[in-house]
Amino acid sequence: MFAVIKTGGKQYKVASGQTLTVERLDGDAGQAIDLNEVLAIGDETGLKVGQPLLAGAVVKAEVVKQTRGDKIIVFKKKRRQNYRRKNGHRQDLTVIKITEIAAATSGEKA
Repeated sequence: MFAVIKTGGKQYKVASGQTLTVERLDGDAGQAIDLNEVLAIGDETGLKVGQPLLAGAVVKAEVVKQTRGDKIIVFKKKRRQNYRRKNGHRQDLTVIKITEIAAATSGEKA
């Protein structure tokens, strides 16, 4: 079983037991979180696609650790104008482990 989730403005295809690095989510290491923006769920019976989200579907995950990404250099320059700006940036990231993918119950309308 797999699911397509949306977090941090990006979409990820996830499966149960998978470890994933996403943009920062609130929570300490070991804390359980729910990802409610589920776009699609697929299994051996077929694929369920939301419009745009699946109602009642949830992906449960556990926060493994909070970390930061590699440093990138942001350099701006305008030629012949003596204009140069140099900045660095490190993105805050969260490493999560997918524990469960729960589809909408049959009673709800998907």
